Amino acid sequence: MTKKLNTFARVRELEGWKAVAFSAALLERMVPNYELFCAATDAEDSDVLRKCLNLVWEALLSPKSKINFALQLEKVEQATPDTTDYDSFGVYPAIDAAIGVAACLNLILKQDLQGAVVISKLSQGSVENYLLASGEADDETVRSHPLMEFEIEVQAQLLDYLDAATKQKEACQQVKQLALEEGISNLGIVIDDEEADS
Repeated sequence: MTKKLNTFARVRELEGWKAVAFSAALLERMVPNYELFCAATDAEDSDVLRKCLNLVWEALLSPKSKINFALQLEKVEQATPDTTDYDSFGVYPAIDAAIGVAACLNLILKQDLQGAVVISKLSQGSVENYLLASGEADDETVRSHPLMEFEIEVQAQLLDYLDAATKQKEACQQVKQLALEEGISNLGIVIDDEEADS
């Protein structure tokens, strides 16, 4: 019997636009955590990650578009919150989202070809930290918690779809739709449809 590859091993095999599309789809489920944190703390940079993620989709859907992703990376780095400035748990998923967007940009800029793996791990790690911090799960039960099972299932669905995909534009539209299907972030927060569509 052949050993079934784990999620991270499968993500590691993604290349080119498929790696970027997988990353962007996961970020659709992480960025709302950042936006919620910004709303709760009256942060000025609340739309930086969303604008940047929209540009990533634009680049995927129109590969000839000229976007200065190095400049976007600078903006994301400036908008990344610092844990020393906040005492609420919300800062951690916000940081995970910002690091995830930066990893996606580094992937596009070919600075880090394993950016998709970084984002895959960040997204699962966000869920794990949230479940442990909220007391909804402990080290023994975190893998079997419905939220974690759903996170792993979403990543597997995206990978299954991208493995078989051949048409870039169609595939990118589909994985974005798949990621947003349930209308919740990876932490189970309801996503505002208008934000996701903007």
